[in-house]
Amino acid sequence: MFAPLLKKLFGSKNEREVKRMLKAVQSVNALEEQMLSLSDEQLRSKTEEFKARLEKGETLDQILPEAFAVCREAGKRVMGMRHFDVQLIGGMTLHEGRIAEMRTGEGKTLVATLAVYLNALAGKGVHVVTVNDYLARRDANWMRPLYEFLGLSVGIVTPFQPPEEKRAAYAADITYGTNNEFGFDYLRDNMAFSLQEKNQRELNFAVIDEVDSILIDEARTPLIISGQAEDSSKLYQQINQLIPRLTQHIEEEEGVVTQEGHFSIDEKTRQVELNEAGHQYIEELLTQAGLLAEGESLYSAHNLGLLTHVYAGLRAHKLFHRNVEYIVQNNQVLLIDEHTGRTMPGRRLSEGLHQAIEAKEGLQIQPESQTLASTTFQNYFRLYKKLSGMTGTADTEAFEFQQIYNLPVVVIPTNRPLARKDFNDLVYLTQEEKFAAIIADIKECREQGRPVLVGTATIESSEYVSRLLEKEGFEHKVLNAKHHDKEAEIIAQAGRPGAVTIATNMAGRGTDILLGGNWEVEVAALENPTEEQVAQIKADWQKRHQQVLEAGGLHVIASERHESRRIDNQLRGRAGRQGDPGSSRFYLSLEDSLMRIFASDRVKNFMKALGMESGEAIEHRMVTNAIEKAQRKVEGRNFDMRKQLLEYDDVANEQRKVIYHMRNSLLAADEIGQTIAEFRQEALDAAISAHIPPQSLPEQWDIPGLEAVLYSDFGTRLPVQQWLDEDEKLYEETLRERILEALLAAYNEKEELAGAEALRSFEKQIVLRVLDDLWKDHLSTMDHLRHGIHLRGYAQKNPKQEYKRESFTLFQDLLESIKRDSIRVLSHVQVRREDPAEEEARLRREAEELAKRMQFQHAEVSALDQPEEEPEVEGQADVAATPVRTEPKIGRNEPCPCGSGKKYKHCHGQVQ
Repeated sequence: MFAPLLKKLFGSKNEREVKRMLKAVQSVNALEEQMLSLSDEQLRSKTEEFKARLEKGETLDQILPEAFAVCREAGKRVMGMRHFDVQLIGGMTLHEGRIAEMRTGEGKTLVATLAVYLNALAGKGVHVVTVNDYLARRDANWMRPLYEFLGLSVGIVTPFQPPEEKRAAYAADITYGTNNEFGFDYLRDNMAFSLQEKNQRELNFAVIDEVDSILIDEARTPLIISGQAEDSSKLYQQINQLIPRLTQHIEEEEGVVTQEGHFSIDEKTRQVELNEAGHQYIEELLTQAGLLAEGESLYSAHNLGLLTHVYAGLRAHKLFHRNVEYIVQNNQVLLIDEHTGRTMPGRRLSEGLHQAIEAKEGLQIQPESQTLASTTFQNYFRLYKKLSGMTGTADTEAFEFQQIYNLPVVVIPTNRPLARKDFNDLVYLTQEEKFAAIIADIKECREQGRPVLVGTATIESSEYVSRLLEKEGFEHKVLNAKHHDKEAEIIAQAGRPGAVTIATNMAGRGTDILLGGNWEVEVAALENPTEEQVAQIKADWQKRHQQVLEAGGLHVIASERHESRRIDNQLRGRAGRQGDPGSSRFYLSLEDSLMRIFASDRVKNFMKALGMESGEAIEHRMVTNAIEKAQRKVEGRNFDMRKQLLEYDDVANEQRKVIYHMRNSLLAADEIGQTIAEFRQEALDAAISAHIPPQSLPEQWDIPGLEAVLYSDFGTRLPVQQWLDEDEKLYEETLRERILEALLAAYNEKEELAGAEALRSFEKQIVLRVLDDLWKDHLSTMDHLRHGIHLRGYAQKNPKQEYKRESFTLFQDLLESIKRDSIRVLSHVQVRREDPAEEEARLRREAEELAKRMQFQHAEVSALDQPEEEPEVEGQADVAATPVRTEPKIGRNEPCPCGSGKKYKHCHGQVQ
């Protein structure tokens, strides 16, 4: 009740934040004259002065006004660009670890230099994160002269970079790179076998460009480094031949069945589910194909892998469409990013789905992979001490940024007022009518000499609009995943008078469309241009620029609404940069996927009641409200999905931190003799307790079993029974001491033969390899657990609590296995003296061989895997990954059912 009144009196929270920062802006402006009077050398020396002041105890906040004034003056001298006051506010927002929402064309790249320069003075490194390699290289090389003028070094990290170059890039004061590369380097560092192989320093401060794209759109997709698993390409081909024989079951909303079938599709959640008839029929087909034994169920524990293949085939055929979710190029299936329309080379779908699509398209099936290391962007970027970001569209996702990343959003005022007109949506009955209206709008803009940008959601739509324009004889450019290499060139000239550019989604994001075209690109195309040529190109551009301004600027046409309002706003934001005129219009039809799936029947009935004729459009606020409500529903569902992924990954993340800390401690230690001694003591205690239970009678002792374990796990044959027969005074504790002495003596003999230095180095390598192998298997087990855990909901158990409980038990087992297996390998191995140079060369060869076999995935985790709510799961696809227990679970400390008398965890419960 009082909120509107308080807002009127004191302004919104955002207005108050901007007002607070304006005081600091005045302090920066007051220093401008002083900085102007300094020579280049004096201005450059300010960097060393700031570093010295920081070492003496001053804070970054205290030197901010002066540092910003220095950076602004350097920008004027080196690049001819002066930071506006609103850009100073943007820089302060980034420095404070927040997200700056700035309109298109407001100079985000220049804004970042302020916060980057200030934070780089601390000498701990600053990472500038972009969405693709092109932008990383462009921004780094664009801003490099400014940073180097101020005495700071700049590095760029790229894929397939030589190790020395990559290490140098990370050692620089400022490092540019993509979110994928930073994430993969973090994982690779935690697979290294020496400190020299590691690249990243401590994660200090990151500025993320297009922060919504990286922290929201890509947050559902984990980064995975994987190695090849066993080949099952023949099985994919066999399943692929069976899937087309299944038919879809279609049921209207009223419950009326219009087509009997074997499976149903839920378009809202993108789930596909076999019904009872489908299960019976696919079992018959599999039996006929010799893939399933007669009378066996597809849901038997040992057939779950087969069920995974069936669901992968169903999804590939029914949910993934060529030129929509993927394209086929050079005999490869390339995924299309639904948010940018770009292809994602090297990225593969997980759980056999990518192989199923390859089988569908008749391509060579690439081997499946096993996870070696994984993380999510959510957990990776939360490792930074301070995180900030910039984008043109963050306010609609402000709640998620605050909730997940603790990043408040500040909307930065524009330098000039926005002059763009956003027209109401036009809604047609059919897609055919909608596209006819789009062509008519393009025709009108061409006659006025206005450039047009047509945004489409899929490659299919962009090619359809292109064909319609060809029929009309209109010259145009198409920018989609198939023409990605020409992106910068097409965008550079998209602002020329009468130019028509068709772009899938937000392809070209990060590059401004300049009215009249980009004269700098024209100059760059000439070899050794003369001053006269440059002057002529500028003069021609000025005429074109004026012509487009007078015609009304860039007109953006969208062929449909996207699932997210943010992506719609990004498309609108292509027009009207820095106060330029411009306009935008969305064209929709009742046949569009968003309208078909989410728009209420009220809208459809309303339009039918109007008796609209062919070609007529409706322009009504009720329709726009209904669409925005549908978008909010989708955004809410996607947020829940990302939050759920994070809740599960948080469990894995705590374990990841423990394992990576253990690895780093091993790498940093000169020698790990003490660690090995502790491992041996714990492994021996467990072995003795299993065969000589505490406070038990000698008749209950299993001495033959203990002797067998001492040989299998410790590589030493000890006559324990003989010792007991010869010395009646031996009891549990003294026996333990005698066994330990004997084991140490045997190990010391091995050390004398091999040499202490060689054995110390060998110990470290063995423990690291054991840890990596067991961690890899643990990741696979955790993956299976996560995919099937929602079924616990049917037993009235909380799936998340069950996941936490079981994953904790698995992790305890992992830690025990690391100790036991390390001792087992070290006890049995025969160490020979190896020249240090030979050993180093061998390890390098092994590392190179492993690197060749590695695959780097940003694997798809979408509504396909994630139940919309727990436990009410609509699809059963995830059942495939979870073994079904048909007998009661045996406790780890219970007697083993094999009759050995040992505890289950020390007998058949051991991880082999």
